[in-house]
Amino acid sequence: MLFAVSLLLLCTGISASEDIQCKSIPGKLRQIDAGAGGVFGVNSNDDIYQWVDNNWKNIAGKLIHVSVGPAGIWGVNRANNIFKIQDNKWVSVSGLLKQVDAGGNKFLGGVNSQDNIYCLRQSCTVSESSALSWTQLDGALKYYSCGPLGCWGVNSADNIYFRYNVSPTACQGTQWQQIEGALEMIEVGTDGSVYGVNSAGNVYRRDGISAKTPTGTSWTQLDFCTTFKHVTYDNGYLWLITPTDDIMQCSLNA
Repeated sequence: MLFAVSLLLLCTGISASEDIQCKSIPGKLRQIDAGAGGVFGVNSNDDIYQWVDNNWKNIAGKLIHVSVGPAGIWGVNRANNIFKIQDNKWVSVSGLLKQVDAGGNKFLGGVNSQDNIYCLRQSCTVSESSALSWTQLDGALKYYSCGPLGCWGVNSADNIYFRYNVSPTACQGTQWQQIEGALEMIEVGTDGSVYGVNSAGNVYRRDGISAKTPTGTSWTQLDFCTTFKHVTYDNGYLWLITPTDDIMQCSLNA
C-alpha cells in the first residue's frame, strides 16, 4: 500500500511551473464534497462522515449524496428525500432530488431522477420552514454545481454547460452556454474554481475563470497515475475518490 501511494506521488504533475502533492486518506467514500471550509462524504453503506481534525467523524443519518457550502449542509437519501442540517440535526424538507449542491451564494441547486434541474433561492435556504418553493430551470442535467460566478452542469451525454446570471435572489439565471469538452461530473469550488472527471476517469481543471470571463478559457488535464470517479476542491486541496472508493487529498502549488 505504501509503495502504491509513493508511486502515485512520484508521477503526478501538471506542468513545469506547478507541483501537485498527494496523499492517501484513510477510509472509503463513494462521494465527497468540500466547500466553505468543510468536507463531508458518504460511503457505500450511505453512512455520512465529516473531516474533523484530520479524522473522519461519523454523522448520524443515511445519505447517498451530501454537499457543504455557503448555503449550508444538505443531502439526499436513496428515496431522493432532501435533508439539511438545522440546529445540528438533519431536517427533512419538501422536494425530491438525486443530487444537491450547496456551493452557491446561499442558494441551492440540484437535479432529480428525471434530470430536471431545480434551484432554491437564498430566502428559502436560510428559512427554518420545511415547505420550500423550488424553481425549475429549463434543460436537463445529471449533475449540477454552483459557485460565486455561476453554475456548471453536465447532461446524460456528458456535455458541459454553464448558467449565466445566477444570483441569490434569482437562482434560475438567464441562459445556458455549452462549453467544449465532455465530463461525467463537475464541481465548483467556493472560490469559483471548476474541476471535473470524464468517463475515462481523468481529472480536469477549468482555467482562465474570472468575473469578466466566468466560463474560463480552456481545460487542463491533471496528470495522475490512477483514475478517479469524483473530485471536489476547497481551501487549496483537491479531494478525489477512486473507482474503488479510496480517498486521495492533493495540494496544488503554482
